[in-house]
Amino acid sequence: MTEEQLKNIAQQLRKPEGDWGIEMGEKMNVGNKFINLHTIDVLNPKANDVILEIGMGNGFFVKDIFKLENTIQYKGCDYSKEMVSKATALNEKLIKEKKVDFFIANADKIPCEDAEFNTIFTINTIYFWEDPKRVLKEIRRVLKPKGKLIISLRPKSSMAAYPFVKYGFDMFNKSEVFQLLHNNNFVVTEHIEKEEPEQEINGKTMKVETLIICAQKN
Repeated sequence: MTEEQLKNIAQQLRKPEGDWGIEMGEKMNVGNKFINLHTIDVLNPKANDVILEIGMGNGFFVKDIFKLENTIQYKGCDYSKEMVSKATALNEKLIKEKKVDFFIANADKIPCEDAEFNTIFTINTIYFWEDPKRVLKEIRRVLKPKGKLIISLRPKSSMAAYPFVKYGFDMFNKSEVFQLLHNNNFVVTEHIEKEEPEQEINGKTMKVETLIICAQKN
């Protein structure tokens, strides 16, 4: 791929837009299948929990959360209008049942009430936080006391090999995420590391890893 193509891929991964963005959302469902399912496995929702997902993409995996606990209230925000539109269409039944809501928002300005959520989770978005301190402050605001935050990402050890990450990705290893959370009044309670099946990117076979870090609002 040319550098221009790699730059465009990076932009679409950050904020899917237009027809290509919709196609990218579908590709992310495939490429991110395991990190999504691993994250859902650790959600451990309780009856009537209120859960927020930051950056849910086209909402393909929302249905899997309800397999764990059918009484939850789920909200998903994304700053791509295309992703919000596709997620709304894909989860029409759950929306009609008033179990699910999607809206456009940035992670540092969430249009929700103080202490609204039991759990907030986000998958593959931390790379794009322009001001992590401000994002985590906003997450703390909308989390209930002792609420849970789950951050899932590809660690720097595997992420650095992807050819598009030089265009606007901030990469993290485990200790850097731990420190970021500690510095912003979260206590790390658990972390999970998993290897996934290798993926082919730009003709090269790439190592794929999942890092899931669970923390509690301090």
